[in-house]
Amino acid sequence: MAGAFIPHFANDAGVERIFVGVKEFKCMGARAPFDHPHVYLDMGQDSQILCPYCSTLYVHDPRLSATESDPKGSLVKDAA
Repeated sequence: MAGAFIPHFANDAGVERIFVGVKEFKCMGARAPFDHPHVYLDMGQDSQILCPYCSTLYVHDPRLSATESDPKGSLVKDAA
């Protein structure tokens, strides 16, 4: 889907789980230079997904918007 907004999330703090307001996104581990390959994750009908690279557990929280996370600051605004 060209032009669709796909948020990127990073786990710089090394937390066990990150709550996000979307079910489709990319995980990049930590920000460069400590990132891993930027992997597309899709929860589908589930409410959580584990990144196969960094083992961060992402949990969908419908109260959050597509540009929010808990902990705050996990959304990468300048991801390529």
